[in-house]
Amino acid sequence: MKESRLFGAVNGVLLGIVGILTLFPLYYVFVVSFTDPAEYISKQGFVLFPEKWSLLSYKYILSTSAYLNATGVSVYLAVVGTALSLIVTASLAYGLSRKRLKIRRPLMLMILFTILFSPGIIPHYILVRDLGLINSLWSLIIPALSSGWYVFLMKSFFDSIPPSLEEAAMMDGYNDVGIFFRIILPLSLPAMAAFGLFYAVGYWNTYFTAVLYINDSTKWPLQILLQNILIDSSTSSQGSGAAEIMNEQQLPAQTLKMAAVVVATVPILLVYPLLQKHFAKGVMLGSIKE
Repeated sequence: MKESRLFGAVNGVLLGIVGILTLFPLYYVFVVSFTDPAEYISKQGFVLFPEKWSLLSYKYILSTSAYLNATGVSVYLAVVGTALSLIVTASLAYGLSRKRLKIRRPLMLMILFTILFSPGIIPHYILVRDLGLINSLWSLIIPALSSGWYVFLMKSFFDSIPPSLEEAAMMDGYNDVGIFFRIILPLSLPAMAAFGLFYAVGYWNTYFTAVLYINDSTKWPLQILLQNILIDSSTSSQGSGAAEIMNEQQLPAQTLKMAAVVVATVPILLVYPLLQKHFAKGVMLGSIKE
């Protein structure tokens, strides 16, 4: 009994230390972003408990056209991309869940093949280039419209819906499209919320594909701008949109960088509480059949 209590105490202390070490970088970014510039300079760039808080860094970043333009691009990708991805994924998953579909098995094997094997970066780039999508925001949406893994997970959910609902709807005169939009989708809101969150986070964090396909700095998403802010200011000053932010001489570059990290992270974090009600239920639906 004493040994188990001792083990629990030691385990709790170790996990607490790991938790503090994990949260410290987040705390430091938050604190520095709100530290008064004069205090930050006077303390030579190391502040844990600021004596004076300031919003100057946030006010400046939020007033720059580069940040507002990049935020608009990221919001566009998250909203439009998530909506289209949900439609494509749900439609494909619903079709695969219907046993009367004759090509159901070949389609499932093709989707499974995309999960197991990836063609690589060069074939992806050649495909996007030949489609004429280079330097277009659609190059960040169309190749990421669906995921084979998400299709199978959503198919598992659709399999759990009783076929009697479909049969009753057919007797009322609904066709397959009407059944999907009027019966299936309203019953699938928890699953749609969960997968919508996954897609929204993916589109909001778009970085690597934007580096490959987007050459115009006015079409950069927020993560690309943030990367240019975080790297050396000498690189940021070479004609990029981040130069507008980093050229400010009255504010320390470090406080601007930390504020940029916060404003790039907070918007997507605010989505979680809104979908929390459906998120856990949506992830588990279809995993266990009653």
